[in-house]
Amino acid sequence: MRDYEEVTAFLGEWGRFQRLVFFLLSASIIPNGFNGLSIVFLAGTPEHRCAVPPGANLSEEWRNASIPLELRGGVTEPSRCRRYRLAVLANLSALGLRPGSDVQLAELEQEPCLDGWEYSRDVYRSTIVTEWNLVCDNDWKGPMSTSLFFVGVLLGSFISGQLSDKFGRKNVLFSTLAMQTIFSFIQIFSTSWEMFSVFFLLVGMGQISNYVAAFVLGTEILGKSIRLLFCTLGVCIFYAFGYMLLPLFAYFIRDWRMLLLALTLPGLLCIPLWWIIPESPRWLISQGRFQEAEDIIRKAAKINKVTAPDVIFDPSELQDLSSQRQQTYTILDLMRTRNILTITIMSVILWMIISVGYFGLSLDTPNLHGDVYLNCFLSAVIEVPAYIISWLLLRNLPRRYSMAAALFLGGCVLLFIQLVPSHISRALSILLVMLGKFGITSAFSMVYVYTAELYPTVVRNMGVGASSMASRLGSILSPYFAYLGAYDRFLPYILMGSLTVLSGILTLFLPESYGMPLPDTIEQMLLVKGLEYRPASSAKRNSKEEEENPEIFKSTAF
Repeated sequence: MRDYEEVTAFLGEWGRFQRLVFFLLSASIIPNGFNGLSIVFLAGTPEHRCAVPPGANLSEEWRNASIPLELRGGVTEPSRCRRYRLAVLANLSALGLRPGSDVQLAELEQEPCLDGWEYSRDVYRSTIVTEWNLVCDNDWKGPMSTSLFFVGVLLGSFISGQLSDKFGRKNVLFSTLAMQTIFSFIQIFSTSWEMFSVFFLLVGMGQISNYVAAFVLGTEILGKSIRLLFCTLGVCIFYAFGYMLLPLFAYFIRDWRMLLLALTLPGLLCIPLWWIIPESPRWLISQGRFQEAEDIIRKAAKINKVTAPDVIFDPSELQDLSSQRQQTYTILDLMRTRNILTITIMSVILWMIISVGYFGLSLDTPNLHGDVYLNCFLSAVIEVPAYIISWLLLRNLPRRYSMAAALFLGGCVLLFIQLVPSHISRALSILLVMLGKFGITSAFSMVYVYTAELYPTVVRNMGVGASSMASRLGSILSPYFAYLGAYDRFLPYILMGSLTVLSGILTLFLPESYGMPLPDTIEQMLLVKGLEYRPASSAKRNSKEEEENPEIFKSTAF
């Protein structure tokens, strides 16, 4: 049987149909860019100190001295969580004693912030932190909200692959887009931290599901020369564009509810896309729905103004396909053979470590020196050259070496930060963090393409979804990497840098997919380098026989 790319070659590579699919699927990713990291501003923690009630019987001098000083980051600042006991201060004030001269403040008894906190309005007007006092003893709730979002992403990754392989790429794409938009809108009316976090978890489920569905839908519709462009410059740069919009929205809208509303409304613009974006013909063929696949291809030919042949799929070929596609696949098929199991385990580890680095650095932007909005914008802008470089590397160089080089760059730069003397300009530290983000982002872009190339069509969406699911275990932990900086300023960078270098070494053991055919079945998968499998020789023989007498309907390489 002829190759799928050969069958549909009459459509051309970059006609009006392909351009529509390319840009509309890429545009559907934009909301993911600002929704995924919106917690940076929704849960921003401003400077704060214990509130002293107006009714406290204190002189102005004692009121100003009611907050003890503490050393934080080498600088003496007012305590955020403690104050001197007000009853004692009131007595001293009534006696006419003066703080510092008549009374040694260090000897006074302290108490927690019993009357709440006073928050600085210099950066944020309101956040979930200021609304529900997520500071001091409750400061764990801020990163917990972020972790719960990634728990939702984890759950979405787990089910999205199976749902998409069973019900179709298009159906899952739009149902999860609706899920993300609806629950994000309900979030605006949250009356408690618990309510906010539960709906944030549901938003996370929808977010990753539509991302993976759009990614796989594009790879299966677009031709081989455009597919790589879509996977890197298309999906990823549009995601970065959404990420860049986040600090711009947040700069002008500093109330968290209004900001969330502004970030939710663009999701409604995706509704008309239902009538434009088609289902994947490859998926329809894998389900035995050949007429629907042919109808989509004929419609594409009409849009591209080319003439379709009278017979696109030969009836005898379809009969062969029908007998092949009757088998159903589940998540357990990712462990069917030693080869696919080894690739799955390596992919799981690789995605998890890359995710720790990417989200750890993205969520750490408020802790960098300087303006939080500018740092977040720089963190987003650095992704654009990272995606361009990854596209060039994937287009011209082997996958393994390209990914390993990006990971070694990101990891080594993060490890180098601790060697920068403290008296050197703080801008250098920010520059190194952004360079580390550049390397890890490049790897994150390439790992989607690489993983999609390693898995066969019958379980590709499931394999990408499972790998993405594994990466969320890393993203769930990533908010707490910033907390490690409270014990050692360089500890987060040492850990993320070390893990990233190790993942670069692991990449070198994966099979090389550059220039190889895109597998359709598990038997056609590439073999892990350095390991031998008994079925391997027979698989190679089958591959040679297929080249001489092709009987299997399979797609070509990226």
